[in-house]
Amino acid sequence: MKIKFVGAARTVTGSCYHLQTKEVQILIDCGAFQGKEEYEKRNFGPFPFKSSEIQYLLLTHAHIDHSGLIPKLVKDGFKGKILATSATVDLCGVMLLDSAHIHERDTEWENKKRIRAGKPLIKPLYTIQEVSISLASFKGVAYNETIDLGNGIRARFVDAGHIIGSSIIELWIKEDTLEKKLVFSGDLGQKDLPLIKDLTPIEAGDYVFIESTYGNRKHKGIKETVDEFTQAIAESLQKGGNVIIPAFAVGRTQDILYILNQLSRDGEINHLQVFVDSPMAVQATRITLKHPECLDKETLELIEKKQFPRSTLTLKFTESVEDSMDINKIKKQAIIISSSGMCEAGRIRHHLKHNLWRSECSVIFVGFQAEGTLGRRIVDGAKEVKIFGEEVAVNARIYTIGGLSAHADRDELIEWLSKFKKKPQRVFVVHGEEETSLSFAKTIQDKLNLDVYVPNMLEEIYL
Repeated sequence: MKIKFVGAARTVTGSCYHLQTKEVQILIDCGAFQGKEEYEKRNFGPFPFKSSEIQYLLLTHAHIDHSGLIPKLVKDGFKGKILATSATVDLCGVMLLDSAHIHERDTEWENKKRIRAGKPLIKPLYTIQEVSISLASFKGVAYNETIDLGNGIRARFVDAGHIIGSSIIELWIKEDTLEKKLVFSGDLGQKDLPLIKDLTPIEAGDYVFIESTYGNRKHKGIKETVDEFTQAIAESLQKGGNVIIPAFAVGRTQDILYILNQLSRDGEINHLQVFVDSPMAVQATRITLKHPECLDKETLELIEKKQFPRSTLTLKFTESVEDSMDINKIKKQAIIISSSGMCEAGRIRHHLKHNLWRSECSVIFVGFQAEGTLGRRIVDGAKEVKIFGEEVAVNARIYTIGGLSAHADRDELIEWLSKFKKKPQRVFVVHGEEETSLSFAKTIQDKLNLDVYVPNMLEEIYL
């Protein structure tokens, strides 16, 4: 068998692996590239395989850098099955439709400019209708259930502790009389995050494909992180402006609401006025509560005791454009949570445009910011940034709270790898910026003495 690294090789986004045996072709993930313009252009290029020849797509989780090219795959001729946990299937129904809406809207804006310039029109990467067609290919599976895919191949999805429904995929492949086990980490979550269960340890695997998003750094502990987050909120509100929190609609938004509610119940921060300005976050929150199999013991106990509403927090979910615009009339004492988490699309850009230039305001980043994104430029200290074609000064105070990341850090990744009772034949380090992946590979060699390799984009390797 052989595997091709179609994406997320020496870069964070575009997760996709093309696996071929004598009998079958399988994809693990089919994600969109995000960040740098040169990366995003790859989304519009042809796949390096025939989509019609792929029998299965196994999806680790719903984030767009893992799922975002599925409608394109189906449009390109894929007729197979897409297997994912039930929670991931539900989330993809929301996230892919939102992605299509963004593609359609951006294409409409671009075509207006092209008409004026006398240039040929372009088509969106995919449409809402094409997403609806692709969703018919999804099939939900349960955690920890072994699924026979035929042709000597079995698969199992176990909890990755990243977002609800996120999975580590174990894949057993038998060719002739020899069976090998492949383990795809997907995105691994850090321990003790609110709401969801911790990641699952794996004890065996011949070939391991491990993410490295934070493979060169260590997060602060969750208690220290919550204290830092609390201080940032308190300092920001004392200044008299607004607090803007760019947050992924799935995962981070729910974590932040959990923490804010807890802080309010405990009396550490009182009378918070919180706006969640993201239609997708509203739907994702509902989906989260629909899947108790993904939630940790503490969260289930709180739900059972119905303690969530008991606080001084005033929470408003906004779905309409008009309600979103009204938020920007508020000049002080508001906490505004909006997506996207990297500030590349969605309503967050409007809130940044209205608040980023104001010195009394603050922006709190709580997740990874990929190279080339607006969020990364702000975090890296840009004095001004372009939003909707307008230069906006960065005068607001900028906070980065890394400990709330949904990704495991270097030490947690190493700890997960160390649980293998028998050394894997080889470990492939993926899903990280090149410098980070190379650094993490060296850490694996130094600490665990494993055969480790950092693949290149589109590299094909026989296993």
